[in-house]
Amino acid sequence: MINITESSSRYDNLEKMTVKELLENINREDSTVHMAVNKIIPEIERVVDQIIPRIKKGGRLFYVGAGTSGRLGIVDASEIPPTFGVPYDIVIGLIAGGDQAIRKAVESAEDDEQGAWRDMAQYEPHANDSVIGIAASGRTPYVIGAVREARKSGLFTACITCNPETQLAKEVDIALEAIVGPEFVTGSTRMKAGTAQKLVLNMITTSVMIKLGRVKGNKMIDMQLTNKKLIERGSRMIMDELGLSIDESKRLLLLHGSVRNAIENYQNIKTV
Repeated sequence: MINITESSSRYDNLEKMTVKELLENINREDSTVHMAVNKIIPEIERVVDQIIPRIKKGGRLFYVGAGTSGRLGIVDASEIPPTFGVPYDIVIGLIAGGDQAIRKAVESAEDDEQGAWRDMAQYEPHANDSVIGIAASGRTPYVIGAVREARKSGLFTACITCNPETQLAKEVDIALEAIVGPEFVTGSTRMKAGTAQKLVLNMITTSVMIKLGRVKGNKMIDMQLTNKKLIERGSRMIMDELGLSIDESKRLLLLHGSVRNAIENYQNIKTV
């Protein structure tokens, strides 16, 4: 395995750089990330095409990771229900060490190869589920064990890694290898590798939710109305779609609970 994520930074004597130099050089490195992700779009497409029919049959999407990778999976999973109005058990993020590891590292948790499969047991995984292992290095035991056991049990498996030819990639149906090169600070995969992982996660879940009908035009018509900003956004969506006043649009939104329901009920009444 070629361990690019641990290879030495292209920059040295970082402590001698001015703040401006630090920022410009970090930004220069970050600018390469989108091209690394662009190269694997065909593989990302294959992953999305596998996940969509499984969720339609009642499957879930599990993200499994440790450290930064695990936190990124949890962030993406937690944003799906309020954004697209789906239940909280459709996209599930698991991190080595449990929820306490979101804020503080749990020693040795990522080295437990059976830990993730035990963590998944409470969800009673089945063949319509999908598991994506996230590990910049591609060698995290917690993640490798998860996809290995999932694949044995007939689940669809994929991974997001930033090294080529890793053990993790060998254990999954489809490997997403975003090779971003050495980090600005040697080995700090919260930087370019983390950015690449976040981009890929966004692409997967957003594409899946659009294809599941959770977006109309370019609008989040099923978003949860959890604050004033979202109520105002939803009201504007209804106003633009139906040509009503903002006050009437807001009334319909609050009455029916979502942009989708407000528009559909109004249109049904008009056609009766």
